Amino acid sequence: MLDPDGDTHLYVQISEIIRSRIVHGLSPGDPVASEAELQKEFGVARTTARRALRVLREEGLIYTAPGSGAFVGEPGQAPRGARRVPLYRQIAGDIEQRIRAGQLQPRRPIPGESALVQEYEVARETVRRAMALLREQGWIYTVPARGSFVSPMESWPHI
Repeated sequence: MLDPDGDTHLYVQISEIIRSRIVHGLSPGDPVASEAELQKEFGVARTTARRALRVLREEGLIYTAPGSGAFVGEPGQAPRGARRVPLYRQIAGDIEQRIRAGQLQPRRPIPGESALVQEYEVARETVRRAMALLREQGWIYTVPARGSFVSPMESWPHI
């Protein structure tokens, strides 16, 4: 339980909680909660969650794999179950399926970046990579100051 009125910063308290979880049950290579998950669990700002993970990273207790998350230990210390598909590709694939199924209609907006960050509980950069992939493939297009929209059917990739 966090003590917001205590003399210890919240990010330090969170890092101590995660450290305890690592010591009492997590093995090298096991995933650690993401910034978004910590933010939700402890009701703190993303910067607070980020600082907590940075403390553990600087201590060598965890490492971060871009697009995959944070893991116990140091890179290469122990094999972790490799994610078959990077998270941003999973998100892009999910949105593609929603377009194909007609849940997202051509020339209509897709959920915004913030909504997708909350829906998938991932970092903003992960959502941005998914959106970039969908744009590159032709599933969506972006109108400055308006958002991203489903491309017309004739622009969809032929698979």
